[in-house]
Amino acid sequence: MKLNKNGLIDNIYRLKRDNKVVSLVNSRVDLFKKNQKKDNECWFSELCFCILTANSSASLGIKIKNKIGADGFLNLSLNDLKRILKEEGHRFYNKRAEYIVEARRYKKIKDLLIGYEDKKEAREWLVSNIKGIGYKESSHFLRNVGYMNLAILDRHILRVLNSYNIIESIPKSLTRKSYLGLESILEDISDIVRLSLGELDLYLWYMQTGRVLM
Repeated sequence: MKLNKNGLIDNIYRLKRDNKVVSLVNSRVDLFKKNQKKDNECWFSELCFCILTANSSASLGIKIKNKIGADGFLNLSLNDLKRILKEEGHRFYNKRAEYIVEARRYKKIKDLLIGYEDKKEAREWLVSNIKGIGYKESSHFLRNVGYMNLAILDRHILRVLNSYNIIESIPKSLTRKSYLGLESILEDISDIVRLSLGELDLYLWYMQTGRVLM
């Protein structure tokens, strides 16, 4: 395996020795684990946040989530959701508002998913049943409610893998097969550095952006 030669493993270990980075990562992980114990309303809010991040950014999703709140995701009219998303600068305000309203069929999302022992099976359910999210957003949602064994293959993570020549190029889109293939590469890395995939994502995010977001 050439990962250590490429330098990625060494750089992850370096970040694991940086108290500032470790503190940022651990605070996020603690938040996700607290979310796991919260109610359906909290989980639905996290689901809507991940719907908003698709083909957008986590920072914009956080901004909109903080403005609308869980009650708004559950109760605002379609037109009000569209208006707020547009005002906040979301490029796909019409579709994302529609997806959020449609997702209300599953507003008891925690009750639906908590019974899945294998969270990869829960992810398959999400991809099949929640419009507007794929494997990346489903993994993001499950990580944000405390399940740390899934890879979030957003553009930042793909850029890290590409910069260390672990992947030859950054794919424009990912099929199920290619997503799971890349996830297996990150699983190998997580085993080496003794981090969960959810923790590894935060370290790689920091490596690429200098920040640790949701």
